This record gives sequence, structure tokens and C-alpha cells, in this order.
Amino acid sequence: MQVISILEQIFSMTEKQLQFDRRYLRMARIWAENSYCKRRKVGALLVSGRMIISDGYNGTPSGFENNCEDENNVTKPYVLHAEANAITKVAKSGNSSEGATLYVTSAPCVECAKLIIQSGILRVVYCDHYRSEDGLNLLKRAGIEVLFLDLDESLTIE
Repeated sequence: MQVISILEQIFSMTEKQLQFDRRYLRMARIWAENSYCKRRKVGALLVSGRMIISDGYNGTPSGFENNCEDENNVTKPYVLHAEANAITKVAKSGNSSEGATLYVTSAPCVECAKLIIQSGILRVVYCDHYRSEDGLNLLKRAGIEVLFLDLDESLTIE
């Protein structure tokens, strides 16, 4: 009887976390709409203790023009990814991302994965695949929980 009660509590907590994961990921998708990039819009939210501590979307650095692509529709080399924007924003604010969850609409690239590892983020939840899985593989190697969540389907823990 007590074992069943404990299992029910665990399931309830997992289901509640999944609800929060879906909501934050949907919010990251909405945040991606702020991007001026034409080829791909990506949004990110950094959450600690159920509180959003930072946000970001892909785009040019502060003070630059809001054009992400050149005349050949190639992404300019100085465009920042949503994850990098969220991580640098939280660092600039003086807050800590230690133990936080990063909700990002696209799977992180390897460069962003390195930033995620160094910033102490423990979980990454994403809903769109990236052309390379190198970033995901690096995160897993570092022991970071990676969760693909299809907002139209169910979850997949990787």
C-alpha cells in the first residue's frame, strides 16, 4: 500500500514537471517570434525554481543592425544563438544559472552546448531538431539531462 502511494507521488510529480516543461517550451516558441532572422527563429528561456531567470532569441549583438542574413541569405557569422543570448544575459544580470533548466526551441549546436555545460545548467528541453547532433551528444557526455519534447506528441528522454 505504501509503495503504491510513493509510486503515485512520483508519477504525479513527473506529470506535473511535464506540464511545466510543455508550458515553458511553448513560451520559448513564442519568444522566438522576437527574432529578426528570416531563415530560422529560435527562442530560449532559462528557468530556475519555476522562475524565468533569463530569455533569449537568435539575432545580432546589441547595437548591430537587425539583419541576420547577408544578401545571399547566408547567416552572418556574428549572429548569436538564442541559448548564448539567454546565458550571457543571465551572467550580465548577476544571477546564477547553476542547476537551471534551459528551454530552447532548437537542439543546441556544439558551441552552445559548451556554454550550457560551463554555465551549470542541468537540463535542456527542446522541441525541434538541429542539423547536427554533436551538441546533444556533448551535453549527454557531460551528464546533462536532455529531453526532446514534441509539443504535438509525447516526450522522449534521450
